[in-house]
Amino acid sequence: MTDDAAGRFALEIKSRLPYVPNSQQSALVDALARFVFSSSPDPAFIVNGYAGTGKTSLTGALVGALEASGRKAILLAPTGRAAKVFSANSRGHAAATIHRRIYRHSFGAGGAAGYAPPAPAENRERNAVFIVDEASMIGTADEHGNSLLHDLVQYVFTGTDCRLILLGDTAQLPPVGAERSPAMEPEVLRRLGLRVSAATLTATARQATDSGILFNATRLRRTMAACKASGDEADVPLPRLRAPLHDVAVVDPSDLPEILADTYARDGIENTILITRSNRRAADYNASIRAQVLYREEEISREDLLIVAKNHYFRRKTAGVDFIANGDMVMVERVYGTEVRYGLRFADVSLRLGDAEPFDIKIILDTLASGEAAMGQQQWIALYNGILNDDGRFGATPPSERLGALATDPYWNALQVKYGYAVTCHKAQGGQWTNVFVDLAYIPADALGLTLYRWLYTAVTRARTRLYLIAPPDALMEAPSATAH
Repeated sequence: MTDDAAGRFALEIKSRLPYVPNSQQSALVDALARFVFSSSPDPAFIVNGYAGTGKTSLTGALVGALEASGRKAILLAPTGRAAKVFSANSRGHAAATIHRRIYRHSFGAGGAAGYAPPAPAENRERNAVFIVDEASMIGTADEHGNSLLHDLVQYVFTGTDCRLILLGDTAQLPPVGAERSPAMEPEVLRRLGLRVSAATLTATARQATDSGILFNATRLRRTMAACKASGDEADVPLPRLRAPLHDVAVVDPSDLPEILADTYARDGIENTILITRSNRRAADYNASIRAQVLYREEEISREDLLIVAKNHYFRRKTAGVDFIANGDMVMVERVYGTEVRYGLRFADVSLRLGDAEPFDIKIILDTLASGEAAMGQQQWIALYNGILNDDGRFGATPPSERLGALATDPYWNALQVKYGYAVTCHKAQGGQWTNVFVDLAYIPADALGLTLYRWLYTAVTRARTRLYLIAPPDALMEAPSATAH
């Protein structure tokens, strides 16, 4: 009976695909169908799908088939941007960040700031299929020291008869500070007590063959795979990119302001991103874009695009939002005013996150143009001490009560943001944009080898429609005599 049910379910998935599946895709659908109806304890399935192999469409069909069969599909992703993309690719099925789903947050006890680090929540689901996209971004620890992968596994399998599907692309950059993506390693999951199935999609789908973006991504990925297979990872040849193509262009830096202005006007600022190698270069690009393309003189203006630099948890839902993830993009709706306190500059603003209603919040202006990833430890200490010793605000309130007040203090809970026109590749990971500009003007020597391949592959695959290569060195470009694509 189980085999019959799995067979019918596989047919349901295939009927929802926008293409006729190739043999590799068909085999994966059959395996996923058996997995969904398996009676094995603590089951996990890793799907490693490279760019252009049809993983996105296949996942959308799987989600639709689960809904049609009465099974609950719960979609998760590491960042808010990735969750938004996952939802759009799954025909609007709601998706949430992993943090928002698996942790509960409480104030009052447990920390010097009166805020307890997040603890795993209780999973009350029965017979649910948890599908996690961009799983290659999941590291072993988050900013609070929690093992995110461990906590995700613990949460899913404290439910009743739940299953876990991890979708990723191991050719992309691994989590910051890691050499591999632990959530995509079967042995890592087995050490966590799971029974693991795994599959890899490598065959490029027919409908992707005319894409210059995917041509370059596939070439990068295949060279990486060949180097790994030969064991020759120490002597990796320089990547070779092909351009111009109908959807891939080379951009001279002197032409960049005009081309950016055209893409902003045509597709919207929020649908265009510039990816560069470091936070310092991102800061420089952001300053240039605001001055030379958007002609903005104020430090913060209405319709400025910002990227969140650190996870932010609201004590109570605000405009339907209870959590803003590191990497989320927000738009400034209104600037009420600015002030200086505790050695930092703040602004009171109204922000819009995606399609949610705008909400009022205080932001830290010092991080906007900083060349660092987020506010430094010394700045946090100065802010902490400044608030607790502010007799003008607290008067005769004893120190113990001042400490508790930090939980709701608007300055302590101010949002860390940076300009969001240019970002690092790690910040862009998990998102996709209509137009992607990749800065190739400066590549340090320590970024060569497979590191450069992963960086380029991740940057290139952020583009949905058009890819622009800024000042690529001749050594990275295919010879003009090469066969046209």
